[in-house]
Amino acid sequence: MTVKAGSAVAGSIAAREATAETADARPRGIRRGEAIRDLKKRDNTTNFAHIGFVYLVIIGSIGLTIWSYGAVAAAGLGWWWNIPATLVCIAAVGASQHQFGGVIHEGTHFTLFENKILNEAVSDWLGGFPIYTSTFQYRLHHLAHHQFINDPLRDPDWAQLQESGHDLDFPITHVEMLKELGKQLWLPNLFRYMIVRARYSALGTDNNPYMDRERKGERLPTLAGVIYAVAAPIAAITLIKTGHGEWAFAALAGMAAIVIAYFYFLDENKLPHAHVDTVISHRATNISRIVYMAIVYSALTAIQVAGWGPAWDYYGLLWILPLFTAFPLFMIMRQWVQHGNADRGRYTNTRVFLVNPFIRYAVFPFGMDYHLPHHIYASVPHYKLKGLHELLLQDPQYREKGIVVEGYFNSPHGVVEERNPTVIEVLGEKYAPKSDGEVYVDTDTLEYAKVSGAAAIQRENEASSRGE
Repeated sequence: MTVKAGSAVAGSIAAREATAETADARPRGIRRGEAIRDLKKRDNTTNFAHIGFVYLVIIGSIGLTIWSYGAVAAAGLGWWWNIPATLVCIAAVGASQHQFGGVIHEGTHFTLFENKILNEAVSDWLGGFPIYTSTFQYRLHHLAHHQFINDPLRDPDWAQLQESGHDLDFPITHVEMLKELGKQLWLPNLFRYMIVRARYSALGTDNNPYMDRERKGERLPTLAGVIYAVAAPIAAITLIKTGHGEWAFAALAGMAAIVIAYFYFLDENKLPHAHVDTVISHRATNISRIVYMAIVYSALTAIQVAGWGPAWDYYGLLWILPLFTAFPLFMIMRQWVQHGNADRGRYTNTRVFLVNPFIRYAVFPFGMDYHLPHHIYASVPHYKLKGLHELLLQDPQYREKGIVVEGYFNSPHGVVEERNPTVIEVLGEKYAPKSDGEVYVDTDTLEYAKVSGAAAIQRENEASSRGE
């Protein structure tokens, strides 16, 4: 590979291959196909451990921060002593919210769990709903990104970055990249990114290649969920602050009942439809999201009314603030580098990123560091992508064209003559695409999806392949 890192792995694979040749005379391509089928196998248990770890990080980060607030108050220290713990917590929670994005990402590809209902429900309830999105809408956004990777007309990631003002003119220098990251410290840039991203990955867009343009539905159902998400907390907090905390429960329940009834009796034809079918109906998903928010908002209200602490304040500071600051910052740090300065070739549209555990957790959740093998075989679960990478090193084109990146800002090998590029270096002129005109349209990305508009998607495939 354009990678020294792969050489030792490739050697070990070659040694195993030579041994296997004597015991198995089947063609190498058949055996590799069987190995890939094995790598695609999912189960209904493994990812509970991965999700559980993320929740432990969140609970630990928020719990320790609130404990530190109490310790500072007990010591009679000024409020500014809380700033370091708060900033660390915001970073940890934002990174964990990005991990929730990884949960949804696996759910989107049906690789979170083998059982599709379990896959969708867990992805929504434990990943999507906590960050105010849903798996199905993200699926429309993300699978189109896979199928039409780096197609400026059909890849939603391109359109989203352009609309939020976060598209970069690659190749860029080390200094230019650092300047662009520095601009994100101006919070309105992060807010704008998050609002546009939410519209693309949570609310859907009319120009998505998977959308059924003849059944686009109405906007009111989407707005109903947004209104509850915003108006219910305002009502509860206002009632608590004015000394009517007991009425906050009634307000939350009443507003939830109205919105749930609206979705229950709503004609599903008024909801947006797509050429990729739902696993759980739009109606059930919308009702579930309202129920989830009602549970969370009621729990926060109960804690505060009982006098156990300013739960709503903590929710705003340690959950909503990270959602609009650290979370989008880490997403930008990933989105820019995964496909920036790349072309549309099968082996050259992204890379493999070898980074330290902290960067991996915050920036490349759930296997997004092994992004090149993921884009080649998107149906392989995240915890098997390293094995897929090692297997693909048998492919001469993968070894020759693929790039492995080591370190985000600095190389772990220091200043040496031969090493892999860092994440920022790979965005520069030296690694700018030298395209041979290859256009890769990933028709296998819909492997586990139920498609109702195959002809429409095929037309998009053909147009994309022609560069139209």
